[in-house]
Amino acid sequence: MKIVTDSAADLPASEAEALGVTVAPLFIIFPDGEVEASSLTPDQFYDKLEAMQPQIPTTAQPSVGVFSELFQGLAQAGHDILSIHISSGLSGTVNSARLAAEQVTGRLAQVVDSLTLSGGERFQVLAAARAVKAGWDKEAILKRLEEIRQATEVIYTLDTLTYLARGGRIGRVQSLASALLNIKPIINVDKKDGKYNTVSKARTIKRAVSTLSDHLAALYPKESPVWASVVHGRLEEQADALTAQLKEKLNIGKLETLRISPVLGVHTGPGIIGACVVPLHLLEDIV
Repeated sequence: MKIVTDSAADLPASEAEALGVTVAPLFIIFPDGEVEASSLTPDQFYDKLEAMQPQIPTTAQPSVGVFSELFQGLAQAGHDILSIHISSGLSGTVNSARLAAEQVTGRLAQVVDSLTLSGGERFQVLAAARAVKAGWDKEAILKRLEEIRQATEVIYTLDTLTYLARGGRIGRVQSLASALLNIKPIINVDKKDGKYNTVSKARTIKRAVSTLSDHLAALYPKESPVWASVVHGRLEEQADALTAQLKEKLNIGKLETLRISPVLGVHTGPGIIGACVVPLHLLEDIV
């Protein structure tokens, strides 16, 4: 079985290659043309983004045709397919993948809605890829993905809501943003529908980071080790501060810092800082 995902999973290329994961491209549409999001480093993207203000680019999901070609190629090589994608509450990517999966002949092709994104989506992809290598059957993998989905928290804050508002992704954050654009919202991904939800707010990024880490400490008791991924756009100092706070407040079994992929950065801008956390045992025991 081959695992497929998309570039919203923030899966480093080296990690995808090592695990044999196929990454379907998402696209960024600039005034001068469309590019694959993975072709730009975060810093190249943010330089370009800042240079084109007040305009912002848009994003595009892979077409059914892109997925169909990808899936047929894997099927013809003799592989079943498990395709894990960015939340249907935030993107139509899952729908494109499902339509393409219906066209696959000769092999099983199943599409999974991660109901999340970024490091949260990555946790599911890592678990599936590791489980395939360990010889797990499909039903066992799907069960574990559901357990990870329910146990993972993806939460972040922004220094401005401008990008979410322009990109139409603001959703349930709108009521907070409408009159108080200077407020720093703390936003998570709802586990029920995979949409953004405001859980708190703060006056400064520093205070928002502290509130964010307190929220995670309340979710994950000290006796349970977690895997935490600190994610950011261009807020290295704040990422270091959040890392220090998570080390203090959580039982950290594994900790890393990741850059948000450009295709997500279109909707957040460079001023994003957050974390994706999952109980460590849900990935550690896959051998």
